[in-house]
Amino acid sequence: MKRRIIAFATLGMTAIIFSNSCSKSKSNTTNISAHNGNESHNMGQNCMNCHKQGGQGEGWFNVAGTVYNSGKTSTFANATVKLYTGPNGTGTLKYTVNGDAKGNFYTTESIDFGSGLYPVVEGSSGQVNYMPDMVTSGQCNSCHGISTGKIWTQ
Repeated sequence: MKRRIIAFATLGMTAIIFSNSCSKSKSNTTNISAHNGNESHNMGQNCMNCHKQGGQGEGWFNVAGTVYNSGKTSTFANATVKLYTGPNGTGTLKYTVNGDAKGNFYTTESIDFGSGLYPVVEGSSGQVNYMPDMVTSGQCNSCHGISTGKIWTQ
């Protein structure tokens, strides 16, 4: 949350007022994770609770989530998430989203899920994990870590 400082002078007196400003974005701001970036926060939470139209987050995410290590005890830096048209990395690679140094991945880029895409998570060791089910939403942490296992790699 940004803090706004408002100062004004009247009759020889100066008043300073501190006001918290809402960072709600009236338009979509480009916000895309990158390897080694460290601007993200709230690992493991549903990013799209805030990063949506009318939300308080910067940019409206179309895909977002958190990747953990194989023990699922801490986040995994710099993973790569790919979205394919077929299961197990088959079909056409449609989108690639790089994770950041804090384990989060997110993008405001337009994503066309069509009738569904299949996520693949790749770690720095070459480990590849396939999600067996297709998805039609990019709100990864709305299920992972809540009703299904955490997203992980090594």
